Amino acid sequence: MMARAGDERDCMTGTQGRVRVALVASSFHPHTGGVEQHVRQVATELSRAGVDVEVWTVDRGEGLGEQDVDGVRVRYLPTPLPARSAAALGRLLRAAPRAAAAWRRAHREFRPDVLHVQCFGPNGLYALALNHLTRTPLVVTSHGETVADDYGAFDRSALLRAGLRHAISRTRVVTAPSELVLEDLRSRFGLHGGVVVPNGVHLDAPVGDPPALPPGPVVLAVGRLERMKGFDLLLDAVAALDDPRVQVAIGGDGSQREALKDQAARLGLSERVHLLGRLSDRDVAGAMRAADVVVVPSRWEAFGIVALEAWRAGTPLVASVHGGMPEFIRDGVDGLVVDPVDPEALASAIRGLLEAPITAADLAAAGSERVRHYSWGSVAGRYATIHAGAGAGATAGVGA
Repeated sequence: MMARAGDERDCMTGTQGRVRVALVASSFHPHTGGVEQHVRQVATELSRAGVDVEVWTVDRGEGLGEQDVDGVRVRYLPTPLPARSAAALGRLLRAAPRAAAAWRRAHREFRPDVLHVQCFGPNGLYALALNHLTRTPLVVTSHGETVADDYGAFDRSALLRAGLRHAISRTRVVTAPSELVLEDLRSRFGLHGGVVVPNGVHLDAPVGDPPALPPGPVVLAVGRLERMKGFDLLLDAVAALDDPRVQVAIGGDGSQREALKDQAARLGLSERVHLLGRLSDRDVAGAMRAADVVVVPSRWEAFGIVALEAWRAGTPLVASVHGGMPEFIRDGVDGLVVDPVDPEALASAIRGLLEAPITAADLAAAGSERVRHYSWGSVAGRYATIHAGAGAGATAGVGA
């Protein structure tokens, strides 16, 4: 059950004592995505509640150093890893001493009680090294990176696989946004137990202006323009709708932008497919409010914050059956859950909502009610309880 708001504040500031938390993230602002949003909002909520928190994240060579983001100190730390080529190995040997010193300095200056890895990658390997050196307790949150990474990092890297297994063997608590992610960690990486901590959403987010689109029903999708998000599947479904009134708006940016434009041209949809680019939170909220249907057509989705954003906007939702969304979306009650790989099935779900406004309104109303249980304050409160237990040395079995 979700904690009540007052309970969350108690967890973060009261009876369980102050715990200094380093959120060790694979990526962070100014980059965008589900992990970046999750860590940013959790850090902000913990900080507002009086928790001593910093974000340590991967320096991508941009020289960002240390910054203040929403009142939270963010350290962009070098995280070189070994590679197979001689040139890459040479670069690692030159960079490794500086990287090790930067991570040790961050630990020495902040003195965290808990190292909370968010999305295991190079960041997780460095946090694991600090855990060995300093005995600072580990908490690991997987966001589906072992299953749904567009670039297959865990399939390609034996180091990442071994590092995650070792981290799980040493961690106090492992969490994930869905049971399906935990199942993968159990079956392939030695996890026993695990805790589901869902994603969240701002319930009272400001709303920006909707995008200017031609008249007609608007089907909206939002996310990184990468293959795993399945926006090409959405275009196939819209083509199968065979309704020239329907406009498709896709918010986000990524490597598949040109491929989607080419696909739209092949399908004869160029005039009706609108790639909106990267959207601010305000713009997402505005676009959601203006849309007739929100679709999450992912080939695999660990959770799907977009679903919560659709519920918050009061817009009917169509979600993918692949991944963690069926764990919290009740098919036919507060959304429709379909297989987006089947263009006819996805088209049928979209058509059904566009042609049955009463059904669409009922789904949207149920979603608006459900979203109240998914505030970022609730997510941060659950983490705070985990941090307090980990910092105090409490365990419930390895990885439990």
